[in-house]
Amino acid sequence: NTLEGEIPDFANCSSLQMLWLDRNHLVGKIPTHANFPPHLQSLLISYNNLTGKIPVSLFNVTTLTRLDISSNRISGEIPSEIGNMPMLQFFFAWGNKLSGRFQPAILNVSSLAVLSLASNYLSGQLPSNLGSSSPNLQKFGLFNNLFDGPIPNSLVNASKLSLVDLLSNNFTGVVPSSIGKLKELSWLNLEYNQLQAHDKQDWEFMNSLSNCTELQKLSLRGNRLEGRLSDTFANLSAKLEMFFFGRNRLSGGFPAGIANLHSLEFLALDENQFTGVIPEWLGTLESLRVIVLRNNAFTGYTPSSLSNLSLMGELFLDSNQLYGHIPPSLGNLKTLESLELSNNILDGSIPKEIFSIPTIREIALSSNSLGGPLPTEVGRAKQLQYLYLSSNNLSSGIPDTLGNCDSMEYIELDQNFLSGSIPASLGSIRNLQVLNVSHNRLSGSIPKSIGSLMYLEQLDLSFNRLEGEVPEIGIFKNVTASWVDGNKGLCGGAAKLHLPACPVIPSNSTKHVTSTVLKVVIPLVSMVSLAVVISVLLFWRRKRKKIYMSLPSFGRKFPRVSCHDLDRATDGFSTSNLIGRGGYSSVYKGRLLQDGTIVAVKVFTLETRGAQKSFIAECNALRNVRHRNLDPILTACSSIDSKGNDFKALVYEFMPKGDLHALLYSALGDENTSNSERITLAQRLSIVVDVADALEYLHHDNQAGPTQSYFGDSNSASSTVIKGTIGYVAPGDVCCSFFMLCHIWYSIT
Repeated sequence: NTLEGEIPDFANCSSLQMLWLDRNHLVGKIPTHANFPPHLQSLLISYNNLTGKIPVSLFNVTTLTRLDISSNRISGEIPSEIGNMPMLQFFFAWGNKLSGRFQPAILNVSSLAVLSLASNYLSGQLPSNLGSSSPNLQKFGLFNNLFDGPIPNSLVNASKLSLVDLLSNNFTGVVPSSIGKLKELSWLNLEYNQLQAHDKQDWEFMNSLSNCTELQKLSLRGNRLEGRLSDTFANLSAKLEMFFFGRNRLSGGFPAGIANLHSLEFLALDENQFTGVIPEWLGTLESLRVIVLRNNAFTGYTPSSLSNLSLMGELFLDSNQLYGHIPPSLGNLKTLESLELSNNILDGSIPKEIFSIPTIREIALSSNSLGGPLPTEVGRAKQLQYLYLSSNNLSSGIPDTLGNCDSMEYIELDQNFLSGSIPASLGSIRNLQVLNVSHNRLSGSIPKSIGSLMYLEQLDLSFNRLEGEVPEIGIFKNVTASWVDGNKGLCGGAAKLHLPACPVIPSNSTKHVTSTVLKVVIPLVSMVSLAVVISVLLFWRRKRKKIYMSLPSFGRKFPRVSCHDLDRATDGFSTSNLIGRGGYSSVYKGRLLQDGTIVAVKVFTLETRGAQKSFIAECNALRNVRHRNLDPILTACSSIDSKGNDFKALVYEFMPKGDLHALLYSALGDENTSNSERITLAQRLSIVVDVADALEYLHHDNQAGPTQSYFGDSNSASSTVIKGTIGYVAPGDVCCSFFMLCHIWYSIT
């Protein structure tokens, strides 16, 4: 209710046995016994704002069987007079500011069945005779206090205990090895203490717990347990629902004994040192609702069998070493709310199926190697609140459908390769609090709709390729909560951003510019169109008279090679095999798989204007050239590559000693040039004489067929100048016609 003020005097209500004033707004101190009826049996004053200490006289009401003063602001120690309550069965004092040691007089109340002193400031050690003096104790709760020392071995003598909750204290030592004597124990919570287990003897309590056939909840999370979990706990109660052993120092493989716990609903082994794979049989424990295995060293694939757990609500496998793809079958988990696989080595794409889970609230896949686009199906996740995909290899654009996620609060897509513009639809996610798309390749302008998001607390658009004006509404006004640095094309915005001002174009000048553009463009387009029509007509007339060029024949039979053969010969045209590059082509060293011949493969870059004609012209030249000093061509390839593009290449014998240019200009002191690769002055003079002979041969020899086809004239099939030499250009580019002739004339072998 909403009762206020202090607790009034009820002494005249002589027949009153139950007084329940809990969950009100009462203040002041707890009255003395004179204010309560003499035969009162049940007093509930919890969930108020009562202060002060527990009055000693309160325990003179010896008829009390139930006393609940929980969730107030009562301080001080528990009076020793509590031992005068022979009929007290339930004493609740949790959630106050009580201090001091455990009151040993409580043990005099042999009728006590439930004792809850949790969430106070009680300290010291528990009495060694705790269990021996409490034969009727059923529920014992001391969590969130400052107790220390060992757990008394006598606790196991309180044979009726069904619940023991000592969470968040400073208990040390080991768990009593005879704890299995508590046959009715259903809940044992020893979380967040300093309990230890190093050897087999310390772990004996696990064997003992197999005698607790009613055990449903077992937690030793956050202690100092070490080593491997033995398979003995496979004999734990068939009713066990909770098994929490996270935040310890456990190691070894996944505990095999868990396979026998068919009633298990909650499994937590997180923050240990487990290794090995997560077993597929885990998917056979059909009652599982929560699996927490984060922060271990598990490896292998994510078990696809987990998709059989139809009751699964939360799956935490993050911070391990899992690899492979995320199983699309996880989309079958129709009750899943949280999926966390961050900080693993997962690759492949994000399965679209997970966005069709109707209950999904959180998807965390950050810090993996996931690639491909963010599926457009993300818009189906109407309940999704948290989407963490940062530090992956996601590409393509941010789908517009992301704006359909009405419940979204956190979106983190930073540290990816996302491109395109930021969807304006993100401005329709009314509950969005954090948006981080930094360190991507996003371009275009910043949608103003983002500035209209009322609950947006953090916005990070930094280090992209955004341009245009930064809005000055909403989150953009707060430069400590919005980041746009690292975008060179942005301007304007809040003054503290220190961005350049945006150019201002007057509206009347815009109209003038538009008018001027139209006056210029319309006549220009008309003239160009007319010129195109005339050109087409002239081309059509000339085409009927033109002799079409085709790939010339070399006049003799050559071995047939395909684009695939050359690809394999050069190891996929690897840069390690690249020995030269010219204006229209690149030359690779390779080994033909048919006969092992080492060849030089000249691949034409057909995307370069004129490369096609250069290939035809060189074929024409090589078809007619015949000379002992010219590199012989082995074959040619005119085909289609694996991507469906035109492919043209010439295959020559390989010149193992490089080209003349490299020899002429090799420095005598160059450490990278061997003695065999250096030429003397006499050899250089001989080369000059031979070049002169070459010039004389090309201009005056009656059999010099390639003269015209090389230099070109009006009757040539093509007047395109071959960039590079006739034959292949060994390492280094040819700088002038003199060295072209040298390359034609010399093949140093």
